[in-house]
Amino acid sequence: MNRFRTVVEHDKFKKDLKKLRKRYKTLEEDLATFIKAQLCLFHKEKIDNKGIVRIPGLGIESPSIYKATKFACRALKGTGSRSGIRVVYAYFEEEDKIELVEIYFTGDKKNEDRQRIKELYSGKKEQEEGEVSK
Repeated sequence: MNRFRTVVEHDKFKKDLKKLRKRYKTLEEDLATFIKAQLCLFHKEKIDNKGIVRIPGLGIESPSIYKATKFACRALKGTGSRSGIRVVYAYFEEEDKIELVEIYFTGDKKNEDRQRIKELYSGKKEQEEGEVSK
């Protein structure tokens, strides 16, 4: 199965993962399986199991920002892919690159941190425009 050229974890993602890993011991292995299997099926093989959705209303054209709503965590027995773990990531199709932005448990918070996403992907354009106008 095809893999991605690059997979990057943002610093805040690493902090999120470290915090959740204390409660869910299998999370790191589950994340690796998720990237190899579900993300490859969705982006490379174009097979949609309705477990990954594009996040609307961000005002960001590129990269495409997605949220995985089906994430199997073995530490949460009996839940299967409805574990309540969400993974937010950016996909750069041209570069064949995944950037992991956020991971959270829906029992702790309901939705993704839209401000974090905007800071990472739309802030760059605003900073460049601000430098030009000075």
